[in-house]
Amino acid sequence: MSLRSVVLRDEKHTGVLLSTKDVDAGAQLVAGSTSALDPDEALKIRRKIDRHIMPLMCGDIQAMDKTTLGSAAILGIQQATHLTTNELGTVFYLGFFVFEYPQNLALQRFPVGKWMSINIFVWAIALACHAACKSFTGLVVVRFLLGACEGSVTAGFLIVSSMFYTRTEQTLRVGYWFLMIGTGQIISGFISFGTLHMNTKGFEPWQWSDIYLCYSIFSIDRRLMIITGVMTLIIAVSFWLFFPDSPTNAWFLTPNERVKAVQRIKALQENQTGVENKHFKTEQMVEALTDPKTWLFALFSALINVVNSLTIQQSLIIASFGFTDVQTTLLSCVIGVVFILAIFTAIRLATRWPNSRAYIGAISFIPAWSGILLVNLLPWSDRAGLLVGQYMIAISVASFALALSWLNNVTAGHTKRIVTNAIMLSSSCIGNLAGPFLWKAQYKPRYHIPWAVIGACTITCSILLLVIRVVLARENRIRDTEHLDVIEEEYIIERITEDGRRVEVKVEKGFLDLTDRVNRDFRYVL
Repeated sequence: MSLRSVVLRDEKHTGVLLSTKDVDAGAQLVAGSTSALDPDEALKIRRKIDRHIMPLMCGDIQAMDKTTLGSAAILGIQQATHLTTNELGTVFYLGFFVFEYPQNLALQRFPVGKWMSINIFVWAIALACHAACKSFTGLVVVRFLLGACEGSVTAGFLIVSSMFYTRTEQTLRVGYWFLMIGTGQIISGFISFGTLHMNTKGFEPWQWSDIYLCYSIFSIDRRLMIITGVMTLIIAVSFWLFFPDSPTNAWFLTPNERVKAVQRIKALQENQTGVENKHFKTEQMVEALTDPKTWLFALFSALINVVNSLTIQQSLIIASFGFTDVQTTLLSCVIGVVFILAIFTAIRLATRWPNSRAYIGAISFIPAWSGILLVNLLPWSDRAGLLVGQYMIAISVASFALALSWLNNVTAGHTKRIVTNAIMLSSSCIGNLAGPFLWKAQYKPRYHIPWAVIGACTITCSILLLVIRVVLARENRIRDTEHLDVIEEEYIIERITEDGRRVEVKVEKGFLDLTDRVNRDFRYVL
């Protein structure tokens, strides 16, 4: 059957004809379906989706490169390439920032899985080329390319999560693949530890570190080149072949299961977020730019990533406490464990207690603020206490994981979601770009000024989360009042059957690719 048009019928809008580009892709599958969705079957489909999607998202190693350069700093990359601390964390996020919006447009225009696989392949090559860099210019080029390609990954994962999972389920799934940042930190630390014990003529320890971290297709050893080259191809090809673009064409679902997968998303009235629409809608972009919550989330994203920019600085800060290079690489692994435990705890609590995202996110800043006080007030000789304070600051990363899934949950309309994701992720780049410039030599060794700025950011971020909750709760109350006297609308699409007959079938409002502000049935999760 083919989809031709949509007709909106109610007392106020009789016979309004909408073009097919206004309709969500899921409408083509479930329009006119009257079969009830069995809860057991829905659970079976969700588990099947988990088995095929989550391993790929969690197995992607893109998070590791965020800590690669920080680890490489203590292995000698600064001396070899004449980098300053500021330059260390800037170039990557500049590439990320410049290409974030184009990447999101491409994710809407092209198949999501295919586009990400291309970027992951180029990303692997760019990260591999770090090992060949012996100058600042060379490192700038590969870091910029790395950021440009990586901008597609987080945005793509957010889009796929919103298409395959309900809003309640997204909190857990987004948290699961986001906590892989912690896994990357752990792996990076152990690899750095191993490379410190390698003595290879012509290669610095940091160069070995980059080779192993990116599964390079380049190697000074023929056997290593073959092995690592195959590993790189497996990652890229796996995404090309196995990562789905949407539930409407997921290869691992039967035609009937695809219908059920879309119905499962729509089973709850409050979802109302749609599946996918490949047509860019200017009016949705304008709405995203004029929606107050977009900029509240953007400001939060920028400020929290001033704090999270510590990821690059972690190894340097720990080394400044007086630990040796070997000790620093191992101690940096602990921060990865903190990331995992903090994010896992936050998302589990948010799932267990509905509408608690803002509260849990705000609470995560309490240990972070305590850690800032420890780092600033403890004697410089108390290395253990300084280290604990540094670990406590890392707990705040949980709030960003919650915010990513929260923004996805409170935004409807495919183009609007693309634009808001781009704005939030671009804002995170601004925070990560600004963060490294705090750590100037004039503030050594205690860096009281940078820590004061980071402390102010943590306080502001916790307030912003609560403000967002108040704004969304107020809007929900307004909509509850509006719907007391509203006449129920009817939505019809025209389809052509296999024998050539034209039939009109009813479709739910959630399939019209309406934004959260236009669709007054939409309710914001808190």
